[in-house]
Amino acid sequence: MGAIERNGFRFVPEYSVIQQNGAIHVYKREDFIEEIQFKFSGKFPELDQIEDLVEKYCDLHNI
Repeated sequence: MGAIERNGFRFVPEYSVIQQNGAIHVYKREDFIEEIQFKFSGKFPELDQIEDLVEKYCDLHNI
């Protein structure tokens, strides 16, 4: 799963299958902004779940 780019922001997902949780690291250019934490079930998070979290973040922050 690669990074998602939106209007100068980069969203980098990572996750732990063992712990069933993940995070999306938010960067603006090279600066770390914050981390969006989430939980999932199964072998890996669904791409739709990641995209939905990014979309909600962008809407909330007018990105």
